Amino acid sequence: MVKRKKCAAAGLLLGVLLSLLLPAGIAEASSLEESIKQKQTAISQAEAEKKKLQSGLSDIKSMVAELEKSKNDLESYVTQLDQQLATLEEKIEELQEQIVEKKEEVAQAKADLEVAQEVAQKQYGDMKNRLKYMYENSTGNGYMEVLFSAGSFSDLLNQAEYIEKISAYDKRKLLEYRQNVEYMNLCKETLEEEEEVLSEAEKSLKQEQESVNTLISEKEKQIVAYEGDISNQESVIAAYEAEIADQNATIAALEKAVAAEKAQLEEQNRLKYDGGMFQMPCPGYTRISDDYGNRIHPILKTQQFHNGVDFAAPSGTPILAAYDGKVVGAAYNSSMGNYVMIDHGDGLYTIYMHASKLYVSNGQTVSKGEQIAAVGSTGRSTGPHLHFSVRLNGSYVSPWSYLK
Repeated sequence: MVKRKKCAAAGLLLGVLLSLLLPAGIAEASSLEESIKQKQTAISQAEAEKKKLQSGLSDIKSMVAELEKSKNDLESYVTQLDQQLATLEEKIEELQEQIVEKKEEVAQAKADLEVAQEVAQKQYGDMKNRLKYMYENSTGNGYMEVLFSAGSFSDLLNQAEYIEKISAYDKRKLLEYRQNVEYMNLCKETLEEEEEVLSEAEKSLKQEQESVNTLISEKEKQIVAYEGDISNQESVIAAYEAEIADQNATIAALEKAVAAEKAQLEEQNRLKYDGGMFQMPCPGYTRISDDYGNRIHPILKTQQFHNGVDFAAPSGTPILAAYDGKVVGAAYNSSMGNYVMIDHGDGLYTIYMHASKLYVSNGQTVSKGEQIAAVGSTGRSTGPHLHFSVRLNGSYVSPWSYLK
């Protein structure tokens, strides 16, 4: 019974000493103080990041309204929409990077909190044991007994000379405990703020991805409506053929430029095709949404020549170089969208159309299997896919003659 009373008294004494010995401002500089400042800064930065995310979302309604102005001119409409898609894709990429970083920061904040809780808990236990020992081993006329014999809180405050006798070691330990508790609370607040920013970033990412889907849906709707209008059939067919002719002209011009350049090179330095087989440009995505050759156009309902193979794949899927070569075209065209053209030597070229992103530039040498772009739906496209074409000596040939 006596021992229990002493333990209770020791707990009371701990609370009194904490209130007396730890007024604000008595702490000396320490590494903990620096850690506290860092956590306070981190909290402020997290709050700023959250506000920036909330104010930086794309206004998809304004985008669609702006597109309405140019929907009667299909080429202008597609070009403008693809520019907006590119902006959204950049935002999505930034948000994905921010989410990865924020997850790491959340994990670090959790680890900091766990360490701070362990340290504070251990310090609290050590101080309780220390005070209990001081009380149980004090003599009848010791200063601990004097403190407990005080008739009131005011009497206790008047026993300043006894409080002064508490060792510098004990005071330092009490100070460290107070700082650790403050640091622990800041760790908890930092974790909560970082988790809120992460949640906001994930919400923003989802909204921006939905905006991309909305724009692609708008493009598909307008292209189908325009091409499906019977009154436009003749003009649409002519426009379709003109677009193919424009594609051919663009590609032929690049081929001509390459041929002129090659003519200036010595034979031993000229790029040569060694006869090897190509690899699939979208490994893992082999579903063919439209094959090479003559076929009935899905919207125009007339027989048209399809000059490549369409591989159905989600937006962002890596597009790989089918074979070693040199990039002779990496640009945007209202029909082909973002495209890449690679020279493999001896008049053999591969073309990759409708990409959402290009990762190579004109003049760059690439290796078989190297990522050159990402699948998208830019240009005259109604959904994410890769249009893959092969040309030999100025004419389209079947890609299946070269693919594994």
